[in-house]
Amino acid sequence: MKVKPLADRVLVEVLEAEAKTKGGIILPDIAQKEKSEGKVLAVGPGHVLDSGKLQPVEVKVGDKVIFGKYSGDEIKIDDKDCKILKENEILAVFE
Repeated sequence: MKVKPLADRVLVEVLEAEAKTKGGIILPDIAQKEKSEGKVLAVGPGHVLDSGKLQPVEVKVGDKVIFGKYSGDEIKIDDKDCKILKENEILAVFE
């Protein structure tokens, strides 16, 4: 299935939560926190400013991003957990 975000929306695949701690302890499903990191799958064209100019989205496909835990709307695409976020809900990009 193809999804094309509109305006300044970004489609992000949510990355899997860690099943093991850095010390090697395996965590049960209940103890795993929901991951707030993801990989950008698609971006919209951008936000139209009051002047009528289009301000493009700063992130690009393939970027690894951090977003707020309760940000965006959750959807499933091809059995992958994804979120559709507004650009301003993205907190940072990994470099």
